Amino acid sequence: VQLVESGGGLVQPGGSLRLSCAASGFTFSNYAMGWFRQAPGKEREFVAVISRRGGLTYYADSVKGRFTISRDTAKNTVYLQMNSLKPEDTAVYYCAADQRYYSGGYSSVLDDYDYWGQGTQVTVSS
Repeated sequence: VQLVESGGGLVQPGGSLRLSCAASGFTFSNYAMGWFRQAPGKEREFVAVISRRGGLTYYADSVKGRFTISRDTAKNTVYLQMNSLKPEDTAVYYCAADQRYYSGGYSSVLDDYDYWGQGTQVTVSS
């Protein structure tokens, strides 16, 4: 099983980045996919999640209206489009996969996720 994030980097406040996470070694369409982030000295926190078929999404309040999560089943890839970036978005961003079924279609709880990527650094600074 592999989750490989890419697309991080240095961007000025107000700028945009698109993160990608390529999945392999498991049946991608059977997993909800989430993005989490961890800033220096802080705990890892939930950012966004997308359900197995992509019909449901959910965002942390801190990114709602600025970030968009999507998935391409043909490419086994999940994306995080990040717009209007702020310095407080600076963190290592991780994608994760969750195979559990929920009545609501997804979970935002870190411990519910089965597989994790290695992370990609996003730095928002002028």
